[in-house]
Amino acid sequence: MVAPRKGAFAEESAEVEVLFANMEKMKSLTKKIQGSLNRLETSGKTVQEAIGPIYGNTQKLQVMNSNVDRIIDAIDRIRAPLDQTNREERIIRAGPRKTNLQDYIASLDRTTVALSDLKRSNLRSNQQAVAELSTLLKMGTKQLEDVFRDILREGALRTVEPLEYVAKNNPFPLIAQDRLSTLRLINTHISNSFAQISQSDVSGTPTQKIYADIRGDYLASSLRNLATASVSTAKKVSVDAIYKPGTNGIGTYARGMEGLFLAEYENVCPIFSREEWGTVYSMTCQLSLKEFDRALRELNGHIQRHLMTDCFLGYEIIDIVQTLSLRLETKTGELKQLLQEAVKPIRETSKASLGRLLEDTRARIQTLVALPMDGASVPITTETMARLQNMTNYLPPLSSIMTSLGDGGWSAGSATSSSTSLPTMKSFDVGADGKKLFAHYASDTIDTLLQNLESKSRMLLKGKSLQGVFIANNVAIIDRMIKSSELAPLMGGYGNKIESWRKKGTAMYLEAWREPSGHLLDVQYTNRSGRPHSGGAGATDSAAIVKGLSSKDKDAIKEKFKNFNTSFDDLMARHKSFKMDRDVRTQLAKEVQTIMEPLYGRFWDRYHEIDKGKGKYVKYDRNQLSTALRGLE
Repeated sequence: MVAPRKGAFAEESAEVEVLFANMEKMKSLTKKIQGSLNRLETSGKTVQEAIGPIYGNTQKLQVMNSNVDRIIDAIDRIRAPLDQTNREERIIRAGPRKTNLQDYIASLDRTTVALSDLKRSNLRSNQQAVAELSTLLKMGTKQLEDVFRDILREGALRTVEPLEYVAKNNPFPLIAQDRLSTLRLINTHISNSFAQISQSDVSGTPTQKIYADIRGDYLASSLRNLATASVSTAKKVSVDAIYKPGTNGIGTYARGMEGLFLAEYENVCPIFSREEWGTVYSMTCQLSLKEFDRALRELNGHIQRHLMTDCFLGYEIIDIVQTLSLRLETKTGELKQLLQEAVKPIRETSKASLGRLLEDTRARIQTLVALPMDGASVPITTETMARLQNMTNYLPPLSSIMTSLGDGGWSAGSATSSSTSLPTMKSFDVGADGKKLFAHYASDTIDTLLQNLESKSRMLLKGKSLQGVFIANNVAIIDRMIKSSELAPLMGGYGNKIESWRKKGTAMYLEAWREPSGHLLDVQYTNRSGRPHSGGAGATDSAAIVKGLSSKDKDAIKEKFKNFNTSFDDLMARHKSFKMDRDVRTQLAKEVQTIMEPLYGRFWDRYHEIDKGKGKYVKYDRNQLSTALRGLE
C-alpha cells in the first residue's frame, strides 16, 4: 500500500514542478511583454508628436480644396450668364416682330435673371458685363414698348362719333381680344422688369404712360365735336328766351363721355393688374376731362352773361354731371372728384342765381314807370311764375344747391356771396328736405312779387278800386299757375297766403262800393206815428211809408235814389272798363251782389213809391238791379 501512494505523490509532485516551471516562464514572458509595451508606448508618443502636424495640415488642405471647388462652381455660374449673353443677344437684336413674341419675352426674362446674378456677384470684373446686359435689356424693353405703342395706335387710328352710339343706344367699341392678350403679355413683362432696370424711383411704368397718352388722345379726339356742340348750342337766338330743358348739347356730351369712359375701363382691366386700374384709367381720361372742364367754363361764362334766362342751363348741367359722376363712381370707382371739381364754377353760379332772381324780380317792379290803367296784370307776374314752374324741372340739382345754402340762404347778401362766405350750420343739415326748401324759396319769390306790386300800385294807380283789381288779377294768375303745374304739390301750404292776398285785393276793390251803399242807408224815427211796424205779413207798404214822410224827408229820399243811380252807374261802367281775369270778375261780381242786393232791396221796398213808378228817381226795381249786377260777371 505504501508503494502505490508514493507513486501517486511522485506524479503529483512532478506536475507541480511542471506547473511552477510554466509559471516561471509566464513571469518571464510577462516581463518581456511589459518591456515591449513600455517601448511601444514610448514609440507611440514619438510617432504622435511626429504625425500630429501632418494631420492638421491635411485637414486644412481638405477645407481649402472644398473652397476651391465652390469657387470654381461660382465662377462657372458667373460665367454662365456671360456665356448666355451671345445667344440672348441674337434673339433680342432680331426684335419682337421677327420672333415669336412669347419666345422674345422669355429671352428677355432670361436676360433679366442673368443680369440679376451678375449684380449679386458684385465682382468688379463683371461691371462691364452688367453694363452690356443692362443696355441689351433696355433695348429689348424699348422694342416691346414700340410694339405696345403700335398696337394701341392701330386701334386708335379712327376716332368714333359718340353721337351715333348714343342716338342708337349701341355699345361703344372695345379693343379686340387678341390685341388685349398681346398688350397684357407685354405689360406684364415690362411691369415686372421696370423696377429692376429703372435708375430711380419713378412712379408709373412706360406702358401705363404709353397707354394713357394714346388712348387718352383717342378719347379726347372722339369727344371734341360734342364739346364744341355743347358750347355752340348755348348761343341764343333770342336774348330774352328762357332756356328749355334738353336744348343744350351737354346732355349728349355727358352720355357720350360715359359710354366712352366705361368702354375704356373695360379695355384697361384685362391689360393691367388690379393695382394699376385706377391709375391708368384716371391718366387716360385726364385729357378728356380737361376739355370737359374747359367746355363747362365756357358754358358758365354764358350762363353768367344771361343769368336770368339761362340759369336753368346751370341747374341742368349740375344734374347731368352729378348723375355722370355717380354712374362712373359706381362702375369704376374713379373720376367722381374730378367731375365735381369741373362743375364747381357752375354750381357757384347757380347758388348765386337764386338770390339774383329774387333781386331781379324786385328791381324790375321798382323800375316800372307805369302800370296798366285798366287794372290788368303785368307780364312780370306771368314771367316770374313761369320761372318757378320751370324750376320744378330741376328739383334734384336745386334741392342739392338749396340744401348747401340752407333755408333762406338765397336771400340778399347770402346767395350772392355763397362762394366766399363761411358755411353755416344749415349748410350741414343732412336731414334737410330739398323740396321743402324749394317751396320756401318759391314762397319767398311770390311774397316778394306781390309785396312790390302792391307798393308800386299804391304809387302809380289812383283809387283803391283800381289797385284792388290790379292785385286780384295778379293773385289769380299766381294761383292758377300754381294749381296747373308741379308747383301745386310742393306749395300746398301757400294757399292761406294766396287767400289772404285775394281778400286784400277784394277789400280794396269794394272800397268804391261804399259810396252807393251809403246812399241806401236812411234814418227812421221811432217816435213818429204812421211808422210801419215790423213783422206782419212780411210785405212793406211803400206807399204808406212815403205818404208818412215829410216833404223834406221825401226830398232826401229822392236825392238818395238820384245819387245812388249816378254812383251805381258810374261803378258799373268802371267795373266793365277794368280788364279782369275771368275768375276775378266772377268773384268780385259776387261780392258786389252780396253787398248791394240786400241793401237796395230793402231801400227799394220802402221807398220805391217816391215817384209813383214814373222812373224819374227810382231807376231800378229789384229785378232790374239783380240783372244789372249779374251783368258784372
